[in-house]
Amino acid sequence: MADDYVIEMLHITKEFPGIKANDDITLQLRRGEIHALLGENGAGKSTLMSVLFGLYQAESGEIKKNGQTVKINDPNDANRLGIGMVHQHFKLVECFTVLDNIILGVEDTKNGFLQYDEARKKVMALSEKYGLKVDPDALVSDISVGMQQRVEILKMLYRDNEILIFDEPTAVLTPQEIDELMQIMRGFKEEGKSILFITHKLSEIMAVADRCTVLRKGCYEGTVDVASTTKEELSKMMVGRDVEFTVTKRSVERGETILSVRDLVVASKAHDNNAVKKVSFNVHGGEIVCIAGIEGNGQTELVYGLTGLEPVKEGSITLCGMDITNAPVRQRNISGMSHIPEDRHKHGLILDYTLEQNLVLQRYFEQQFQDHGFINSGEVRKYANKLIDSFDVRSGQGPVTVARSMSGGNQQKAIIAREIDREPQLLVAVQPTRGLDVGAIEYIHRRLVEERDAGRAVLLVSLELEEVMSLSDRILVMYEGELVGEFDNTVSTDELGLYMAGAKRMEVKA
Repeated sequence: MADDYVIEMLHITKEFPGIKANDDITLQLRRGEIHALLGENGAGKSTLMSVLFGLYQAESGEIKKNGQTVKINDPNDANRLGIGMVHQHFKLVECFTVLDNIILGVEDTKNGFLQYDEARKKVMALSEKYGLKVDPDALVSDISVGMQQRVEILKMLYRDNEILIFDEPTAVLTPQEIDELMQIMRGFKEEGKSILFITHKLSEIMAVADRCTVLRKGCYEGTVDVASTTKEELSKMMVGRDVEFTVTKRSVERGETILSVRDLVVASKAHDNNAVKKVSFNVHGGEIVCIAGIEGNGQTELVYGLTGLEPVKEGSITLCGMDITNAPVRQRNISGMSHIPEDRHKHGLILDYTLEQNLVLQRYFEQQFQDHGFINSGEVRKYANKLIDSFDVRSGQGPVTVARSMSGGNQQKAIIAREIDREPQLLVAVQPTRGLDVGAIEYIHRRLVEERDAGRAVLLVSLELEEVMSLSDRILVMYEGELVGEFDNTVSTDELGLYMAGAKRMEVKA
């Protein structure tokens, strides 16, 4: 019955230059349900939700709320209809406080002055009620991504939204934060709120969703009851083929030492203590070594020190026998290091450059791309097309697509294509599958194993325990800036968890 549906999106079509992002899609959300929206990177999920939130206008189709046709011209209209959205890339003003961000756009004023006291009381009451602890006076630029997401959720609750859209909400969260978010979503459902939940992660859909709608290449594939389906069936609907969930790899054949780190110390930006404290380890050719740990235990600073994004205070880094401790980033790249960074927007791409410009960022000065001191655009285009084909990077206008307009997963694939194609001696891969769908994850895992089997060294930093266990040949656990455990991949996740939480530690010898 139609009156069961709080929101109906009927026959929605949305086009961009060169691509039909949504092609005649119908989505119906029941009152008080968690409805998952599943699809590959670039399948049109975020576009469809942006139409519902008023960020985009569809070329055709209609939206109904409680059976009545509504027009949503912008996010203010959406908010008036009780629709709120947590975006994949948060829409927060970094130099504002948490409280300022939450009330932005719906401020109470008296005689031209902001009424902070009432707002603060309401925010703190919501934060207490839903277990979303935040510091209202902290600057957004100083808080973790998990905390920023809480701010986004509180923004929706502050506006009394009843229909909550979560776009890839777990892509930037630690496993512990993901569990917390799932609990919060269940709590919203019990209160009668309706949730649309975009995700790539099948385990999350199985854990919290009532129904799931699957999109593929901008088209509607079907809606299923989660209780009566399996991860395998969902993944097949999503990518159109069977997906291999286990990583198959031959036994490790260690080669020479490629990376040697000795007594490395890296300062912390957040506090006076050092973020990395006297860390020593080696990575050999032909092995995948994983740095595991709960976010915020020095992994980010360690990678910054290794890749040249931050200076090191003490210690040494040797790559292929060459001291690169104080070498600039380009020198490290030329010496055989590639880096898939944690933050693809900050360190991976220049968002207003085209895809082809981003793909030659570290090579444009090579002879192949030169023509009497000018960049040979024909060679750049040819090279970009080769990478786009071999790594299945999808975009509306191919090599001339502006990076900013691409889906998050395809931005990630572009970075991985650029870094792997350089055939590095050492590949530093930080959260390489963050925000990717199962088909893309399977592909990236296979490429990392191919790098290892070609005799290259892979240093993987991941918060996904499943990824750590299936890809690693050796696991180093980091806790409070120190290496507290070293294991092979036969260790149990429970044992690993104890070291990650700091409950156990051993002496790690490089």
